Amino acid sequence: MTTYQGLAKKYRPQKFSEVFQQDPIVQTIKNALRLNRVGHAYLFCGTRGTGKTTLARLFAKALNCQNLSDEQEPCNTCPSCKEVVSGHSLDVIEVDGASNRGIDDIRNLNETVAYASSSGKYKIYIIDEVHMLSTSAFNALLKTLEEPPPGVMFIFATTEPQKIPETIHSRCQRFDFKQVSNLEIEKHLLKIIQSENFQLGETAIRLISRQALGSVRDAISLLEQVIAFSGDPKSGVPEDEVAKILGLTDRALIADTLDAFVSGNYDKALHSISEVFSKGFDPKTYLEELWEKVRDMMILKATGKNELLHASADEINKMQLWVAALELEEIERWFAILKSAYLEVSRVQFPKYLLEMSFLQITYRQERIALSSLLSRLEKLEQGFKMAPTISKAKQSNESPLERKITPSAEKKTLEFSWEMLVDAVKKKRPSLAAILLQTNSHDYDNGMLSLYFNPSSFYIDRAKDADFKACLSEASLKLFGFSLNLKIGVSENSEAHSRQSQMHQDRKNEKEALEDPIVKKAISLFQARVEDVKLRT
Repeated sequence: MTTYQGLAKKYRPQKFSEVFQQDPIVQTIKNALRLNRVGHAYLFCGTRGTGKTTLARLFAKALNCQNLSDEQEPCNTCPSCKEVVSGHSLDVIEVDGASNRGIDDIRNLNETVAYASSSGKYKIYIIDEVHMLSTSAFNALLKTLEEPPPGVMFIFATTEPQKIPETIHSRCQRFDFKQVSNLEIEKHLLKIIQSENFQLGETAIRLISRQALGSVRDAISLLEQVIAFSGDPKSGVPEDEVAKILGLTDRALIADTLDAFVSGNYDKALHSISEVFSKGFDPKTYLEELWEKVRDMMILKATGKNELLHASADEINKMQLWVAALELEEIERWFAILKSAYLEVSRVQFPKYLLEMSFLQITYRQERIALSSLLSRLEKLEQGFKMAPTISKAKQSNESPLERKITPSAEKKTLEFSWEMLVDAVKKKRPSLAAILLQTNSHDYDNGMLSLYFNPSSFYIDRAKDADFKACLSEASLKLFGFSLNLKIGVSENSEAHSRQSQMHQDRKNEKEALEDPIVKKAISLFQARVEDVKLRT
């Protein structure tokens, strides 16, 4: 019985040309080999499964290869290459930073650095998860890293480069590995499936690649799990079974839920939630998949294109029917509700209740006016006011000059009272009297009567009662607003309470005036609306 070799190890790249989606890094390394300009320390950064350790081993293999090709590819046949592939090379030392993180481990490493390589040109140290080293271990490594012996090279690999000290960063050439796209992972999985004579559908491959989150190693591990589940490689595994293996929600259940959203069927949506919990699906994964599908619907509605969608052809056909019955604003609302539920579901004690309330928000739709329809109505409303009857020039000319003459005082009576304007006018003419206005606790105006309130102990009360002050205010009011003010002087123990009372009085007045405005009346009638708040434009 032969020993089984895992797919991740079996299909690990053995040449630079087999590494995919890391072309800039591969090209830089090959040029360094060709020009003999190899550095003494390299730092490979990136998420798991993107090829950091694989490329480090390839680099080490190429450095000591005895038959390196013109394309700087290792031969994989010389003794040095075979030793690296088998993991028995004395010149390529791999260190796990997580389990050898102490200062004593690095001191032992520093002692071995002084010894020359056994057979190859270089002695290479590959330290994986280097960010796990302790601070003292990093400090012990600094001197060796700065001035390594000839022929010694370090390659560090890490998923968390932010945890590595700047002193280490500055002594290394850093390369950032990007996540592998779903499409490239699908192509790689398809090659493995064909090589292993296994049967698996396109949709199932897409599910595996999406679940891998850009990690080739994770994708191969999931594929291996699916193959083991099948029992017979030639028979394959149905798509719904693959979804169960990956811990995903049933595709049909996702489709039923979205169909309930579109039709506004809350009973059907509730039934979907019950199915999720009765069948043991993870509610967070369920929300994540719904969120992704709603995202696809938004893109399809906005662009009409399906290149960016994470969906099969059958799912896209369903989405096209759904989005045809919806406005983009409605789909955006769903997206926001599902996002909120996704962020909360892990923190609540009863996730089922959260899902029920969220789905109620989605399916229970009061009659909403689409934005485009609202704008169209507003344009019609504006056109209606523009077409309103106006006084003709002929009628205007029939009036006598005396009838059309408007006196300055009559024109000013149309102006509203303004406390700020009054204070500014008095300040310009009589600054000393303006100080009286500024020392009030509060003020109130109603139908020509201005009430000023002072603290009971204020000496400005007597000054406010002077005839000179009253005459100044009346004169300023007449010029500004076209009418004289009646003045009332009072005291206020609680200025805040009086100020609130004055504000409430003013708010009621503003609301009354707004409701009597003909344009507001027309808008309320047209849109069947109500006034929620009144704010004055400044």
